[in-house]
Amino acid sequence: MSVDPGSLEAALHALDLPDPETDALSEVEFLEHVDRAWSVCERFDLQTEIWRGRILRRIRDRGKQQGQSRGGPFLQWLRERDISKSQAYSLIQLADSADDLVTEGSLDPACVNNFSKHAFLATAKAAPAVQQLVNTAANEGERITRHQVKRLDDEFTAVSSNLLPEEVRQRTQAQILPTKVVAPLVKELGRLPKEQQEELRQELAATPELDAVKAVTQTARSMANVQDAALALNTLQDSAPNLDKAMGEAQRLEVLGLLAEILRHARQVEQAASQLNRSWQRLGDLHERLWLDSGGSTLHLRQLLEALESLSGNPIRISTGALAGQKRHHVEITISGG
Repeated sequence: MSVDPGSLEAALHALDLPDPETDALSEVEFLEHVDRAWSVCERFDLQTEIWRGRILRRIRDRGKQQGQSRGGPFLQWLRERDISKSQAYSLIQLADSADDLVTEGSLDPACVNNFSKHAFLATAKAAPAVQQLVNTAANEGERITRHQVKRLDDEFTAVSSNLLPEEVRQRTQAQILPTKVVAPLVKELGRLPKEQQEELRQELAATPELDAVKAVTQTARSMANVQDAALALNTLQDSAPNLDKAMGEAQRLEVLGLLAEILRHARQVEQAASQLNRSWQRLGDLHERLWLDSGGSTLHLRQLLEALESLSGNPIRISTGALAGQKRHHVEITISGG
């Protein structure tokens, strides 16, 4: 999969980029020309990043082979080139995906050029059966787009998932139910416990219609969001309410989405409070240290520290400013406990 350094320029030149001031092309024709050129750039960008990932993988593996702790030379190499660790491992993952698709997925290395970068990444994440379909199309010279990969992945998911009742699978295979609607349902059902999955499957089996699929998808999404948020809330761990019964009541009232939103904001409040406590403690320590280190000749510095006492003391007093033309708001927060 070597790339001639001048081949990108040659490829773009062969496409004959249109003159933006010409009237000889319609707007549609002009955009078709530039889209083709953009696709060429994406393909070469993909090859470049794959090879960069392979280079980074060699550097990392050499450090491991020599028993170097915590990737010392590897991290030093990244710092010298202003490459973040996350970016480096993202490129290594791309290289690993490329190798998997070529060796295990029967993709001709020369046919990597038939993928856009986003399509290649989507293929690497797809199910093996979808990868095989995409690789076959690429090997035959077909241009692979992210939209095409997503469509194939949706189709495979919608007709093969055992999370769906047989009635929905049959109607999807018969193209009565669109795969782009059924695939999100599978994703959301997969986030739920088996008992709740079975309850929603029975509901779908009784009414395997398009509107029912959309409604159950939304219900499953809300239920999963409620559970994820509830598990992350320390407040609920302390009081231990019956989450299943609460969700059942919310579902009966058709307010599951509202409950999920409430819990999401509750989690944000908890996280903000935790951050506030850490910052308040640090501010108090620094405030006391500077007050003790400053002498009697630091009048203005002392005045500044006195002004900050509303934030470093307990309770904390915060002015939030005027909101929507209303008067200035003041918030008082008391921190207790160790």
